[in-house]
Amino acid sequence: MATINNMSTRMCRDHRILSSSGNLSDVFVLDSRFRKRCFFQNSKFTVRSMKVSGQNQTRKLASSNGPLTASEKVSYPFELLTNNQTLGKENINPIARRKTKIVCTIGPSTSSREMIWKLAETGMNVARLNMSHGDHASHKKTIDLVKEYNAQSDDNVIAIMLDTKGPEVRSGDVPQPIILKEGQEFNFTIKRGVSTEDTVSVNYDDFINDVEAGDMLLVDGGMMSLSVKSKTKDAVKCVVVDGGELKSRRHLNVRGKSATLPSITDKDWEDIKFGVDNQVDFYAVSFVKDEKVVHELKDYLTSCNADIHVIVKIESADSIPNLQSIISASDGAMVARGDLGAELPIEDVPLLQEDIIRRCHNMQKPVIVATNMLESMIDHPTPTRAEVSDIAIAVREGADAVMLSGETAHGKYPLKAVKVMHTVALRTESSLPFNTTAPTHNVYKSHMGEMFAFHATIMANTLNTPIIVFTRTGSMAILLSHYRPASTIFAFTNEERIKQRLALYQGAMPIYMQFSDDAEETFARALKLLLSKGLLMEGQNVTLVQSGAQPIWRRESTHHIQVRKVQA
Repeated sequence: MATINNMSTRMCRDHRILSSSGNLSDVFVLDSRFRKRCFFQNSKFTVRSMKVSGQNQTRKLASSNGPLTASEKVSYPFELLTNNQTLGKENINPIARRKTKIVCTIGPSTSSREMIWKLAETGMNVARLNMSHGDHASHKKTIDLVKEYNAQSDDNVIAIMLDTKGPEVRSGDVPQPIILKEGQEFNFTIKRGVSTEDTVSVNYDDFINDVEAGDMLLVDGGMMSLSVKSKTKDAVKCVVVDGGELKSRRHLNVRGKSATLPSITDKDWEDIKFGVDNQVDFYAVSFVKDEKVVHELKDYLTSCNADIHVIVKIESADSIPNLQSIISASDGAMVARGDLGAELPIEDVPLLQEDIIRRCHNMQKPVIVATNMLESMIDHPTPTRAEVSDIAIAVREGADAVMLSGETAHGKYPLKAVKVMHTVALRTESSLPFNTTAPTHNVYKSHMGEMFAFHATIMANTLNTPIIVFTRTGSMAILLSHYRPASTIFAFTNEERIKQRLALYQGAMPIYMQFSDDAEETFARALKLLLSKGLLMEGQNVTLVQSGAQPIWRRESTHHIQVRKVQA
């Protein structure tokens, strides 16, 4: 395929013209089918002239996790696929980069300095603090260690996500596990401190009002189930349907119902303030039922002048009718399949996962798939084949990130779990069809930035180049991520907070660099940096993008794309 050498395109709001700059002579003619699929049907975009040089094009897999170490390099007997290819036609680049991000929950197995470093180097992109466990002192230690890692790492960055406990209904403490047998009568009481062979406390006074005779009560995400037979003023009487071992503080759900507790509890507000004081990057808010909760939290963050994004966890039955408004109000979503599968029929969970991912794509919000992804690796060094397929499905459906919970928090093999997730995501990405068109979303109705990201993606995909974007707010890097270019988005920013936030977005590799007042000097330094780190090769073409909410070296109404050849 021909490549464009040192071509600069400029798009202006008033004229909507795509033109070249410099002394360009040869005319570049786009394939008619490509023009029909990629450009606006009624637009007046024209390609005037571009210098064309013949070069062989090879596609290289890209990701945002940094190059693999020598021990982690993946060698496969198969190759990248285009629309008309099958396995075994092209070799994967041995330093291929993963695009799907990995969220790791930090807990007793991984809270040391050594383990956080190893998780980061193995593939972690986001460190999750689960506020259902631990105290502020232990979470502060984790935050400090992640920030220490970020301060000394030039090639990688880890974002911090604080996950609120939410309005969880849990059983009380028991001195030793209680064995529940099928057909046995068993009771839950709102009296505190009760623990006998047939009765245990719950932590929620309105539990009596939330359940009715005939309801199915699920314990620990469905590991045990009990049918509600009757209730008194302070107890719910049940019969065990599926037995098991009841331990302390097990989560309780009623099939098809959500607790009437507020989405943000008093404890959550204390944890949220802790997150503000320690400048976390994201909140994952549990059991969000409607958009009012999101607005309430965002108003609080605004009053604190806190730049923290809100990720809503979709995990309650009440959230499903309000999905569109909840996701619209948020900065992203998490498919929390554990409680979602407890409150709703489990056969609905795969369909809901696909639906939530699609909605997030349409609204250009990041989406995380979570819970049970490598559950067996809590105790075993290898995953089940079904778990491997689960990761692959999430990647193919377009999740920005996949998440590990108990696997890295208290599992026996946290590093192996991350490595499995990394290699499965990398392999799955290599099998995705290679297109020269980007997903359109609502691009034909969108503002200039979104339209520009769309065309920059088409150009980079067609010319098979990585994208280099310069951003102060992260807006253009985020837009490019949602259009899913085939190669890496090298997102240069002069804001550390933006660098950390971009760690969540699919395909984006955030890099901190101070911008010069001279655009050409900044471009040259960026290319030199990528070349020195082995992220680009001499002679390779790259697509440079200048655009976004804040102008850097341009008039506010002008956006630029440049295609350049990397030179040492």
